[in-house]
Amino acid sequence: MKRLKLGSVIALASVAAMSAISGASAQEVNFRLAHWLPPTHPVQTMGLEEWTNSIREVSGGKIDFTIFPAQQLGSAPDHYDMTRDGIADIGYINPGYQAGRFPIYGLTEVPFNVKDAVNGSVALHKWYDNYAEQEMPEVKLCLVNPHDPGTIHSKMPVRVPEDINGHAVRPAHATMARFVNLLGGASVQVPAPEAREAIAKGTADAITFPWNSIYIFGIDQETKYHLDMPFYVSSQILVINRGVYDGLSAENRKVMDDHCTPEWSGRFSKGWAENEASGRDKMMASGDHELYQPTADELQQWRDAAEPLVAQWRESVTAKGGDADAIYKAFIDALEAENAKY
Repeated sequence: MKRLKLGSVIALASVAAMSAISGASAQEVNFRLAHWLPPTHPVQTMGLEEWTNSIREVSGGKIDFTIFPAQQLGSAPDHYDMTRDGIADIGYINPGYQAGRFPIYGLTEVPFNVKDAVNGSVALHKWYDNYAEQEMPEVKLCLVNPHDPGTIHSKMPVRVPEDINGHAVRPAHATMARFVNLLGGASVQVPAPEAREAIAKGTADAITFPWNSIYIFGIDQETKYHLDMPFYVSSQILVINRGVYDGLSAENRKVMDDHCTPEWSGRFSKGWAENEASGRDKMMASGDHELYQPTADELQQWRDAAEPLVAQWRESVTAKGGDADAIYKAFIDALEAENAKY
């Protein structure tokens, strides 16, 4: 199903919300869980399957799930609003698909911060748990799920920042789009499921993606050059509709609370992280791809080029009344505490 306008599914939202809440009063719930990845993606086959099966077991079968993958209920950028409005009870969200809407969480998108998806997910969950109700009051934060650090994959060699100048790049999120623009490139902003089409049709010359997703989304035939450095993460989150969560019985709410923890964020992220890392090895073994590892000087050029993004983030948070210095320090402290900081 292609993109549905939110206004056209209000009736569906009402039915979904009433169903979940009425189920809660009977101590039986069937959550409508929506995401935008293919059903064969590791997020579903590893992360979601382990998480939902554990909840089913611990709840004694009182909590169940119907999963809607592949944008079946709406487009990828709409998943937060879909969950807020009850079209889905639980939504898998990429906050970076909505530029400027969640400025605090946008710090996760700044390159050269998170070096490890598993420990990083634990750190980011602990950090953002202090700000989630302020920035996302309509939902309950459940899990944080960054991918293994991604990089730039392209049709032409990219070795230093100036190589982006004049080229079109599909960025992972709003922060990466600004970075591309800073380097003189043009950002082609489409969600992951539409990325292959942008590359194949020549709309974009390069893409920021984790390694194995190049294979998962069929982009390996389009991009033959790869910058071999851990560069950035796109950090997804799993959220629960606030009304549905508040309407749960105390027993069921405890089950969900016990599965919405930093530790579960780490467990949820592990399989996908390992899968993404395997893509790099696959490319090296294939002989069809060129992986370029930057020199120390070239790596510093990339770091220096990304510095303005921190200043931009500070401005966006301050404009919303946030204490950028305190939030930034808490972010760095959380990453360092979990050994997840570059």
